[in-house]
Amino acid sequence: MIAYNQPLYRPPAEANSIIIQVTLGCSFNKCSFCSMYETKKFQIRTLEDIFLDIDKLSNYKDTRRVFLADGDALACETSFLIEVLKYLKLKFPKLQRVSSYASPFNLLEKKQEELNLLREYGLSLVYYGIESGNADLLKYVNKSIKLEKMILGLNKATKAKMKISATVILGLGGKNLSNEHIIQTAKLINECEHINYLSTLQLGLNSTKEDAFFKRFETKNSQFIFCSDKDMLEEQKNFISLLNPKKPIIFRSNHASNALPLKGTLPKDKNLLLELINMALENETLLRPHFLRAF
Repeated sequence: MIAYNQPLYRPPAEANSIIIQVTLGCSFNKCSFCSMYETKKFQIRTLEDIFLDIDKLSNYKDTRRVFLADGDALACETSFLIEVLKYLKLKFPKLQRVSSYASPFNLLEKKQEELNLLREYGLSLVYYGIESGNADLLKYVNKSIKLEKMILGLNKATKAKMKISATVILGLGGKNLSNEHIIQTAKLINECEHINYLSTLQLGLNSTKEDAFFKRFETKNSQFIFCSDKDMLEEQKNFISLLNPKKPIIFRSNHASNALPLKGTLPKDKNLLLELINMALENETLLRPHFLRAF
C-alpha cells in the first residue's frame, strides 16, 4: 500500500476506485465555504513519485477505475497528465475510467485541443463544483466567475467527450440571496450542452471558516441568514422545477449533508421528485436526523 498525504478526499462515486495523488491540495484554495485543503500548500508531485505509487498498487490487475487526487489535478500541464494517464493504462490493462476534480478556472485555461487529448488518453469524467450560477454570490464566497464562463468551460469538456458530474450547494446564499441563487443556477444548467450527473448538497461550514464566510456577506449584502431545512427544501423544490436540460441528467441529492435523499433522472422524474419534496415539507419526520448528517 501507499502512504497518502492526508487529508485525502474523493467523490462518493469513487469509493471503489484506486486513488492516485497527482497534486497535493488545491491551486486556488480560497473558497470561503471550503475547508478541505486549508492545511495543505498546493504542490504538483513529481512523475517519479506518482509512478512509484502506481507501481505499488499495480498488483490490483482488475482495477477499472482510478481517481486523480487531490483537488486540482487539471492544474498540471497537459503533457504531464498524459504521462500519468499512459502509465496508468500500462499498469492497469483493464482500466475503463479515470476521473478527477475540475475547477471552473482550469477548464477555462485548458485549450480545447488539450482537453481532447486528455480524453483520448483516458480522462473520461470530471467532477465540477458549480456551487451557484449567480455571479454576485460567487464573489461573496470568494469563487468569482461569471455564469457565461462556467458554461464555456463545461461545454469544452462536453465537446471533448468527457462526462461531467456537477454539484450545487443549497443554502449558499442564505435567505437573502436564495431566489437569485436558484434562478441563476438553474439557468446555467439549462444552457449547458450536457451535464451527465448533477447533485445538490446542503451548506455546512467548518468552524475555522465561519467568521470569514459571514464577514464577506456582511460587507457586501448585509447579514447572512442561514437557511433552515425547510428553506433548503424550498430551494430544492424551486431548483428542480426550473430545470429543463437539453439532454437527460442523472440527478442525486444523497450526499450525507442532505436532509432529504433524492434520486431520479431529469426531466423525466421531475414531478415525482417534486412530490417527494412536498411530502417532506408537510412531514418533517421524513427528513434524515441531524446526527446522521455530515459535510
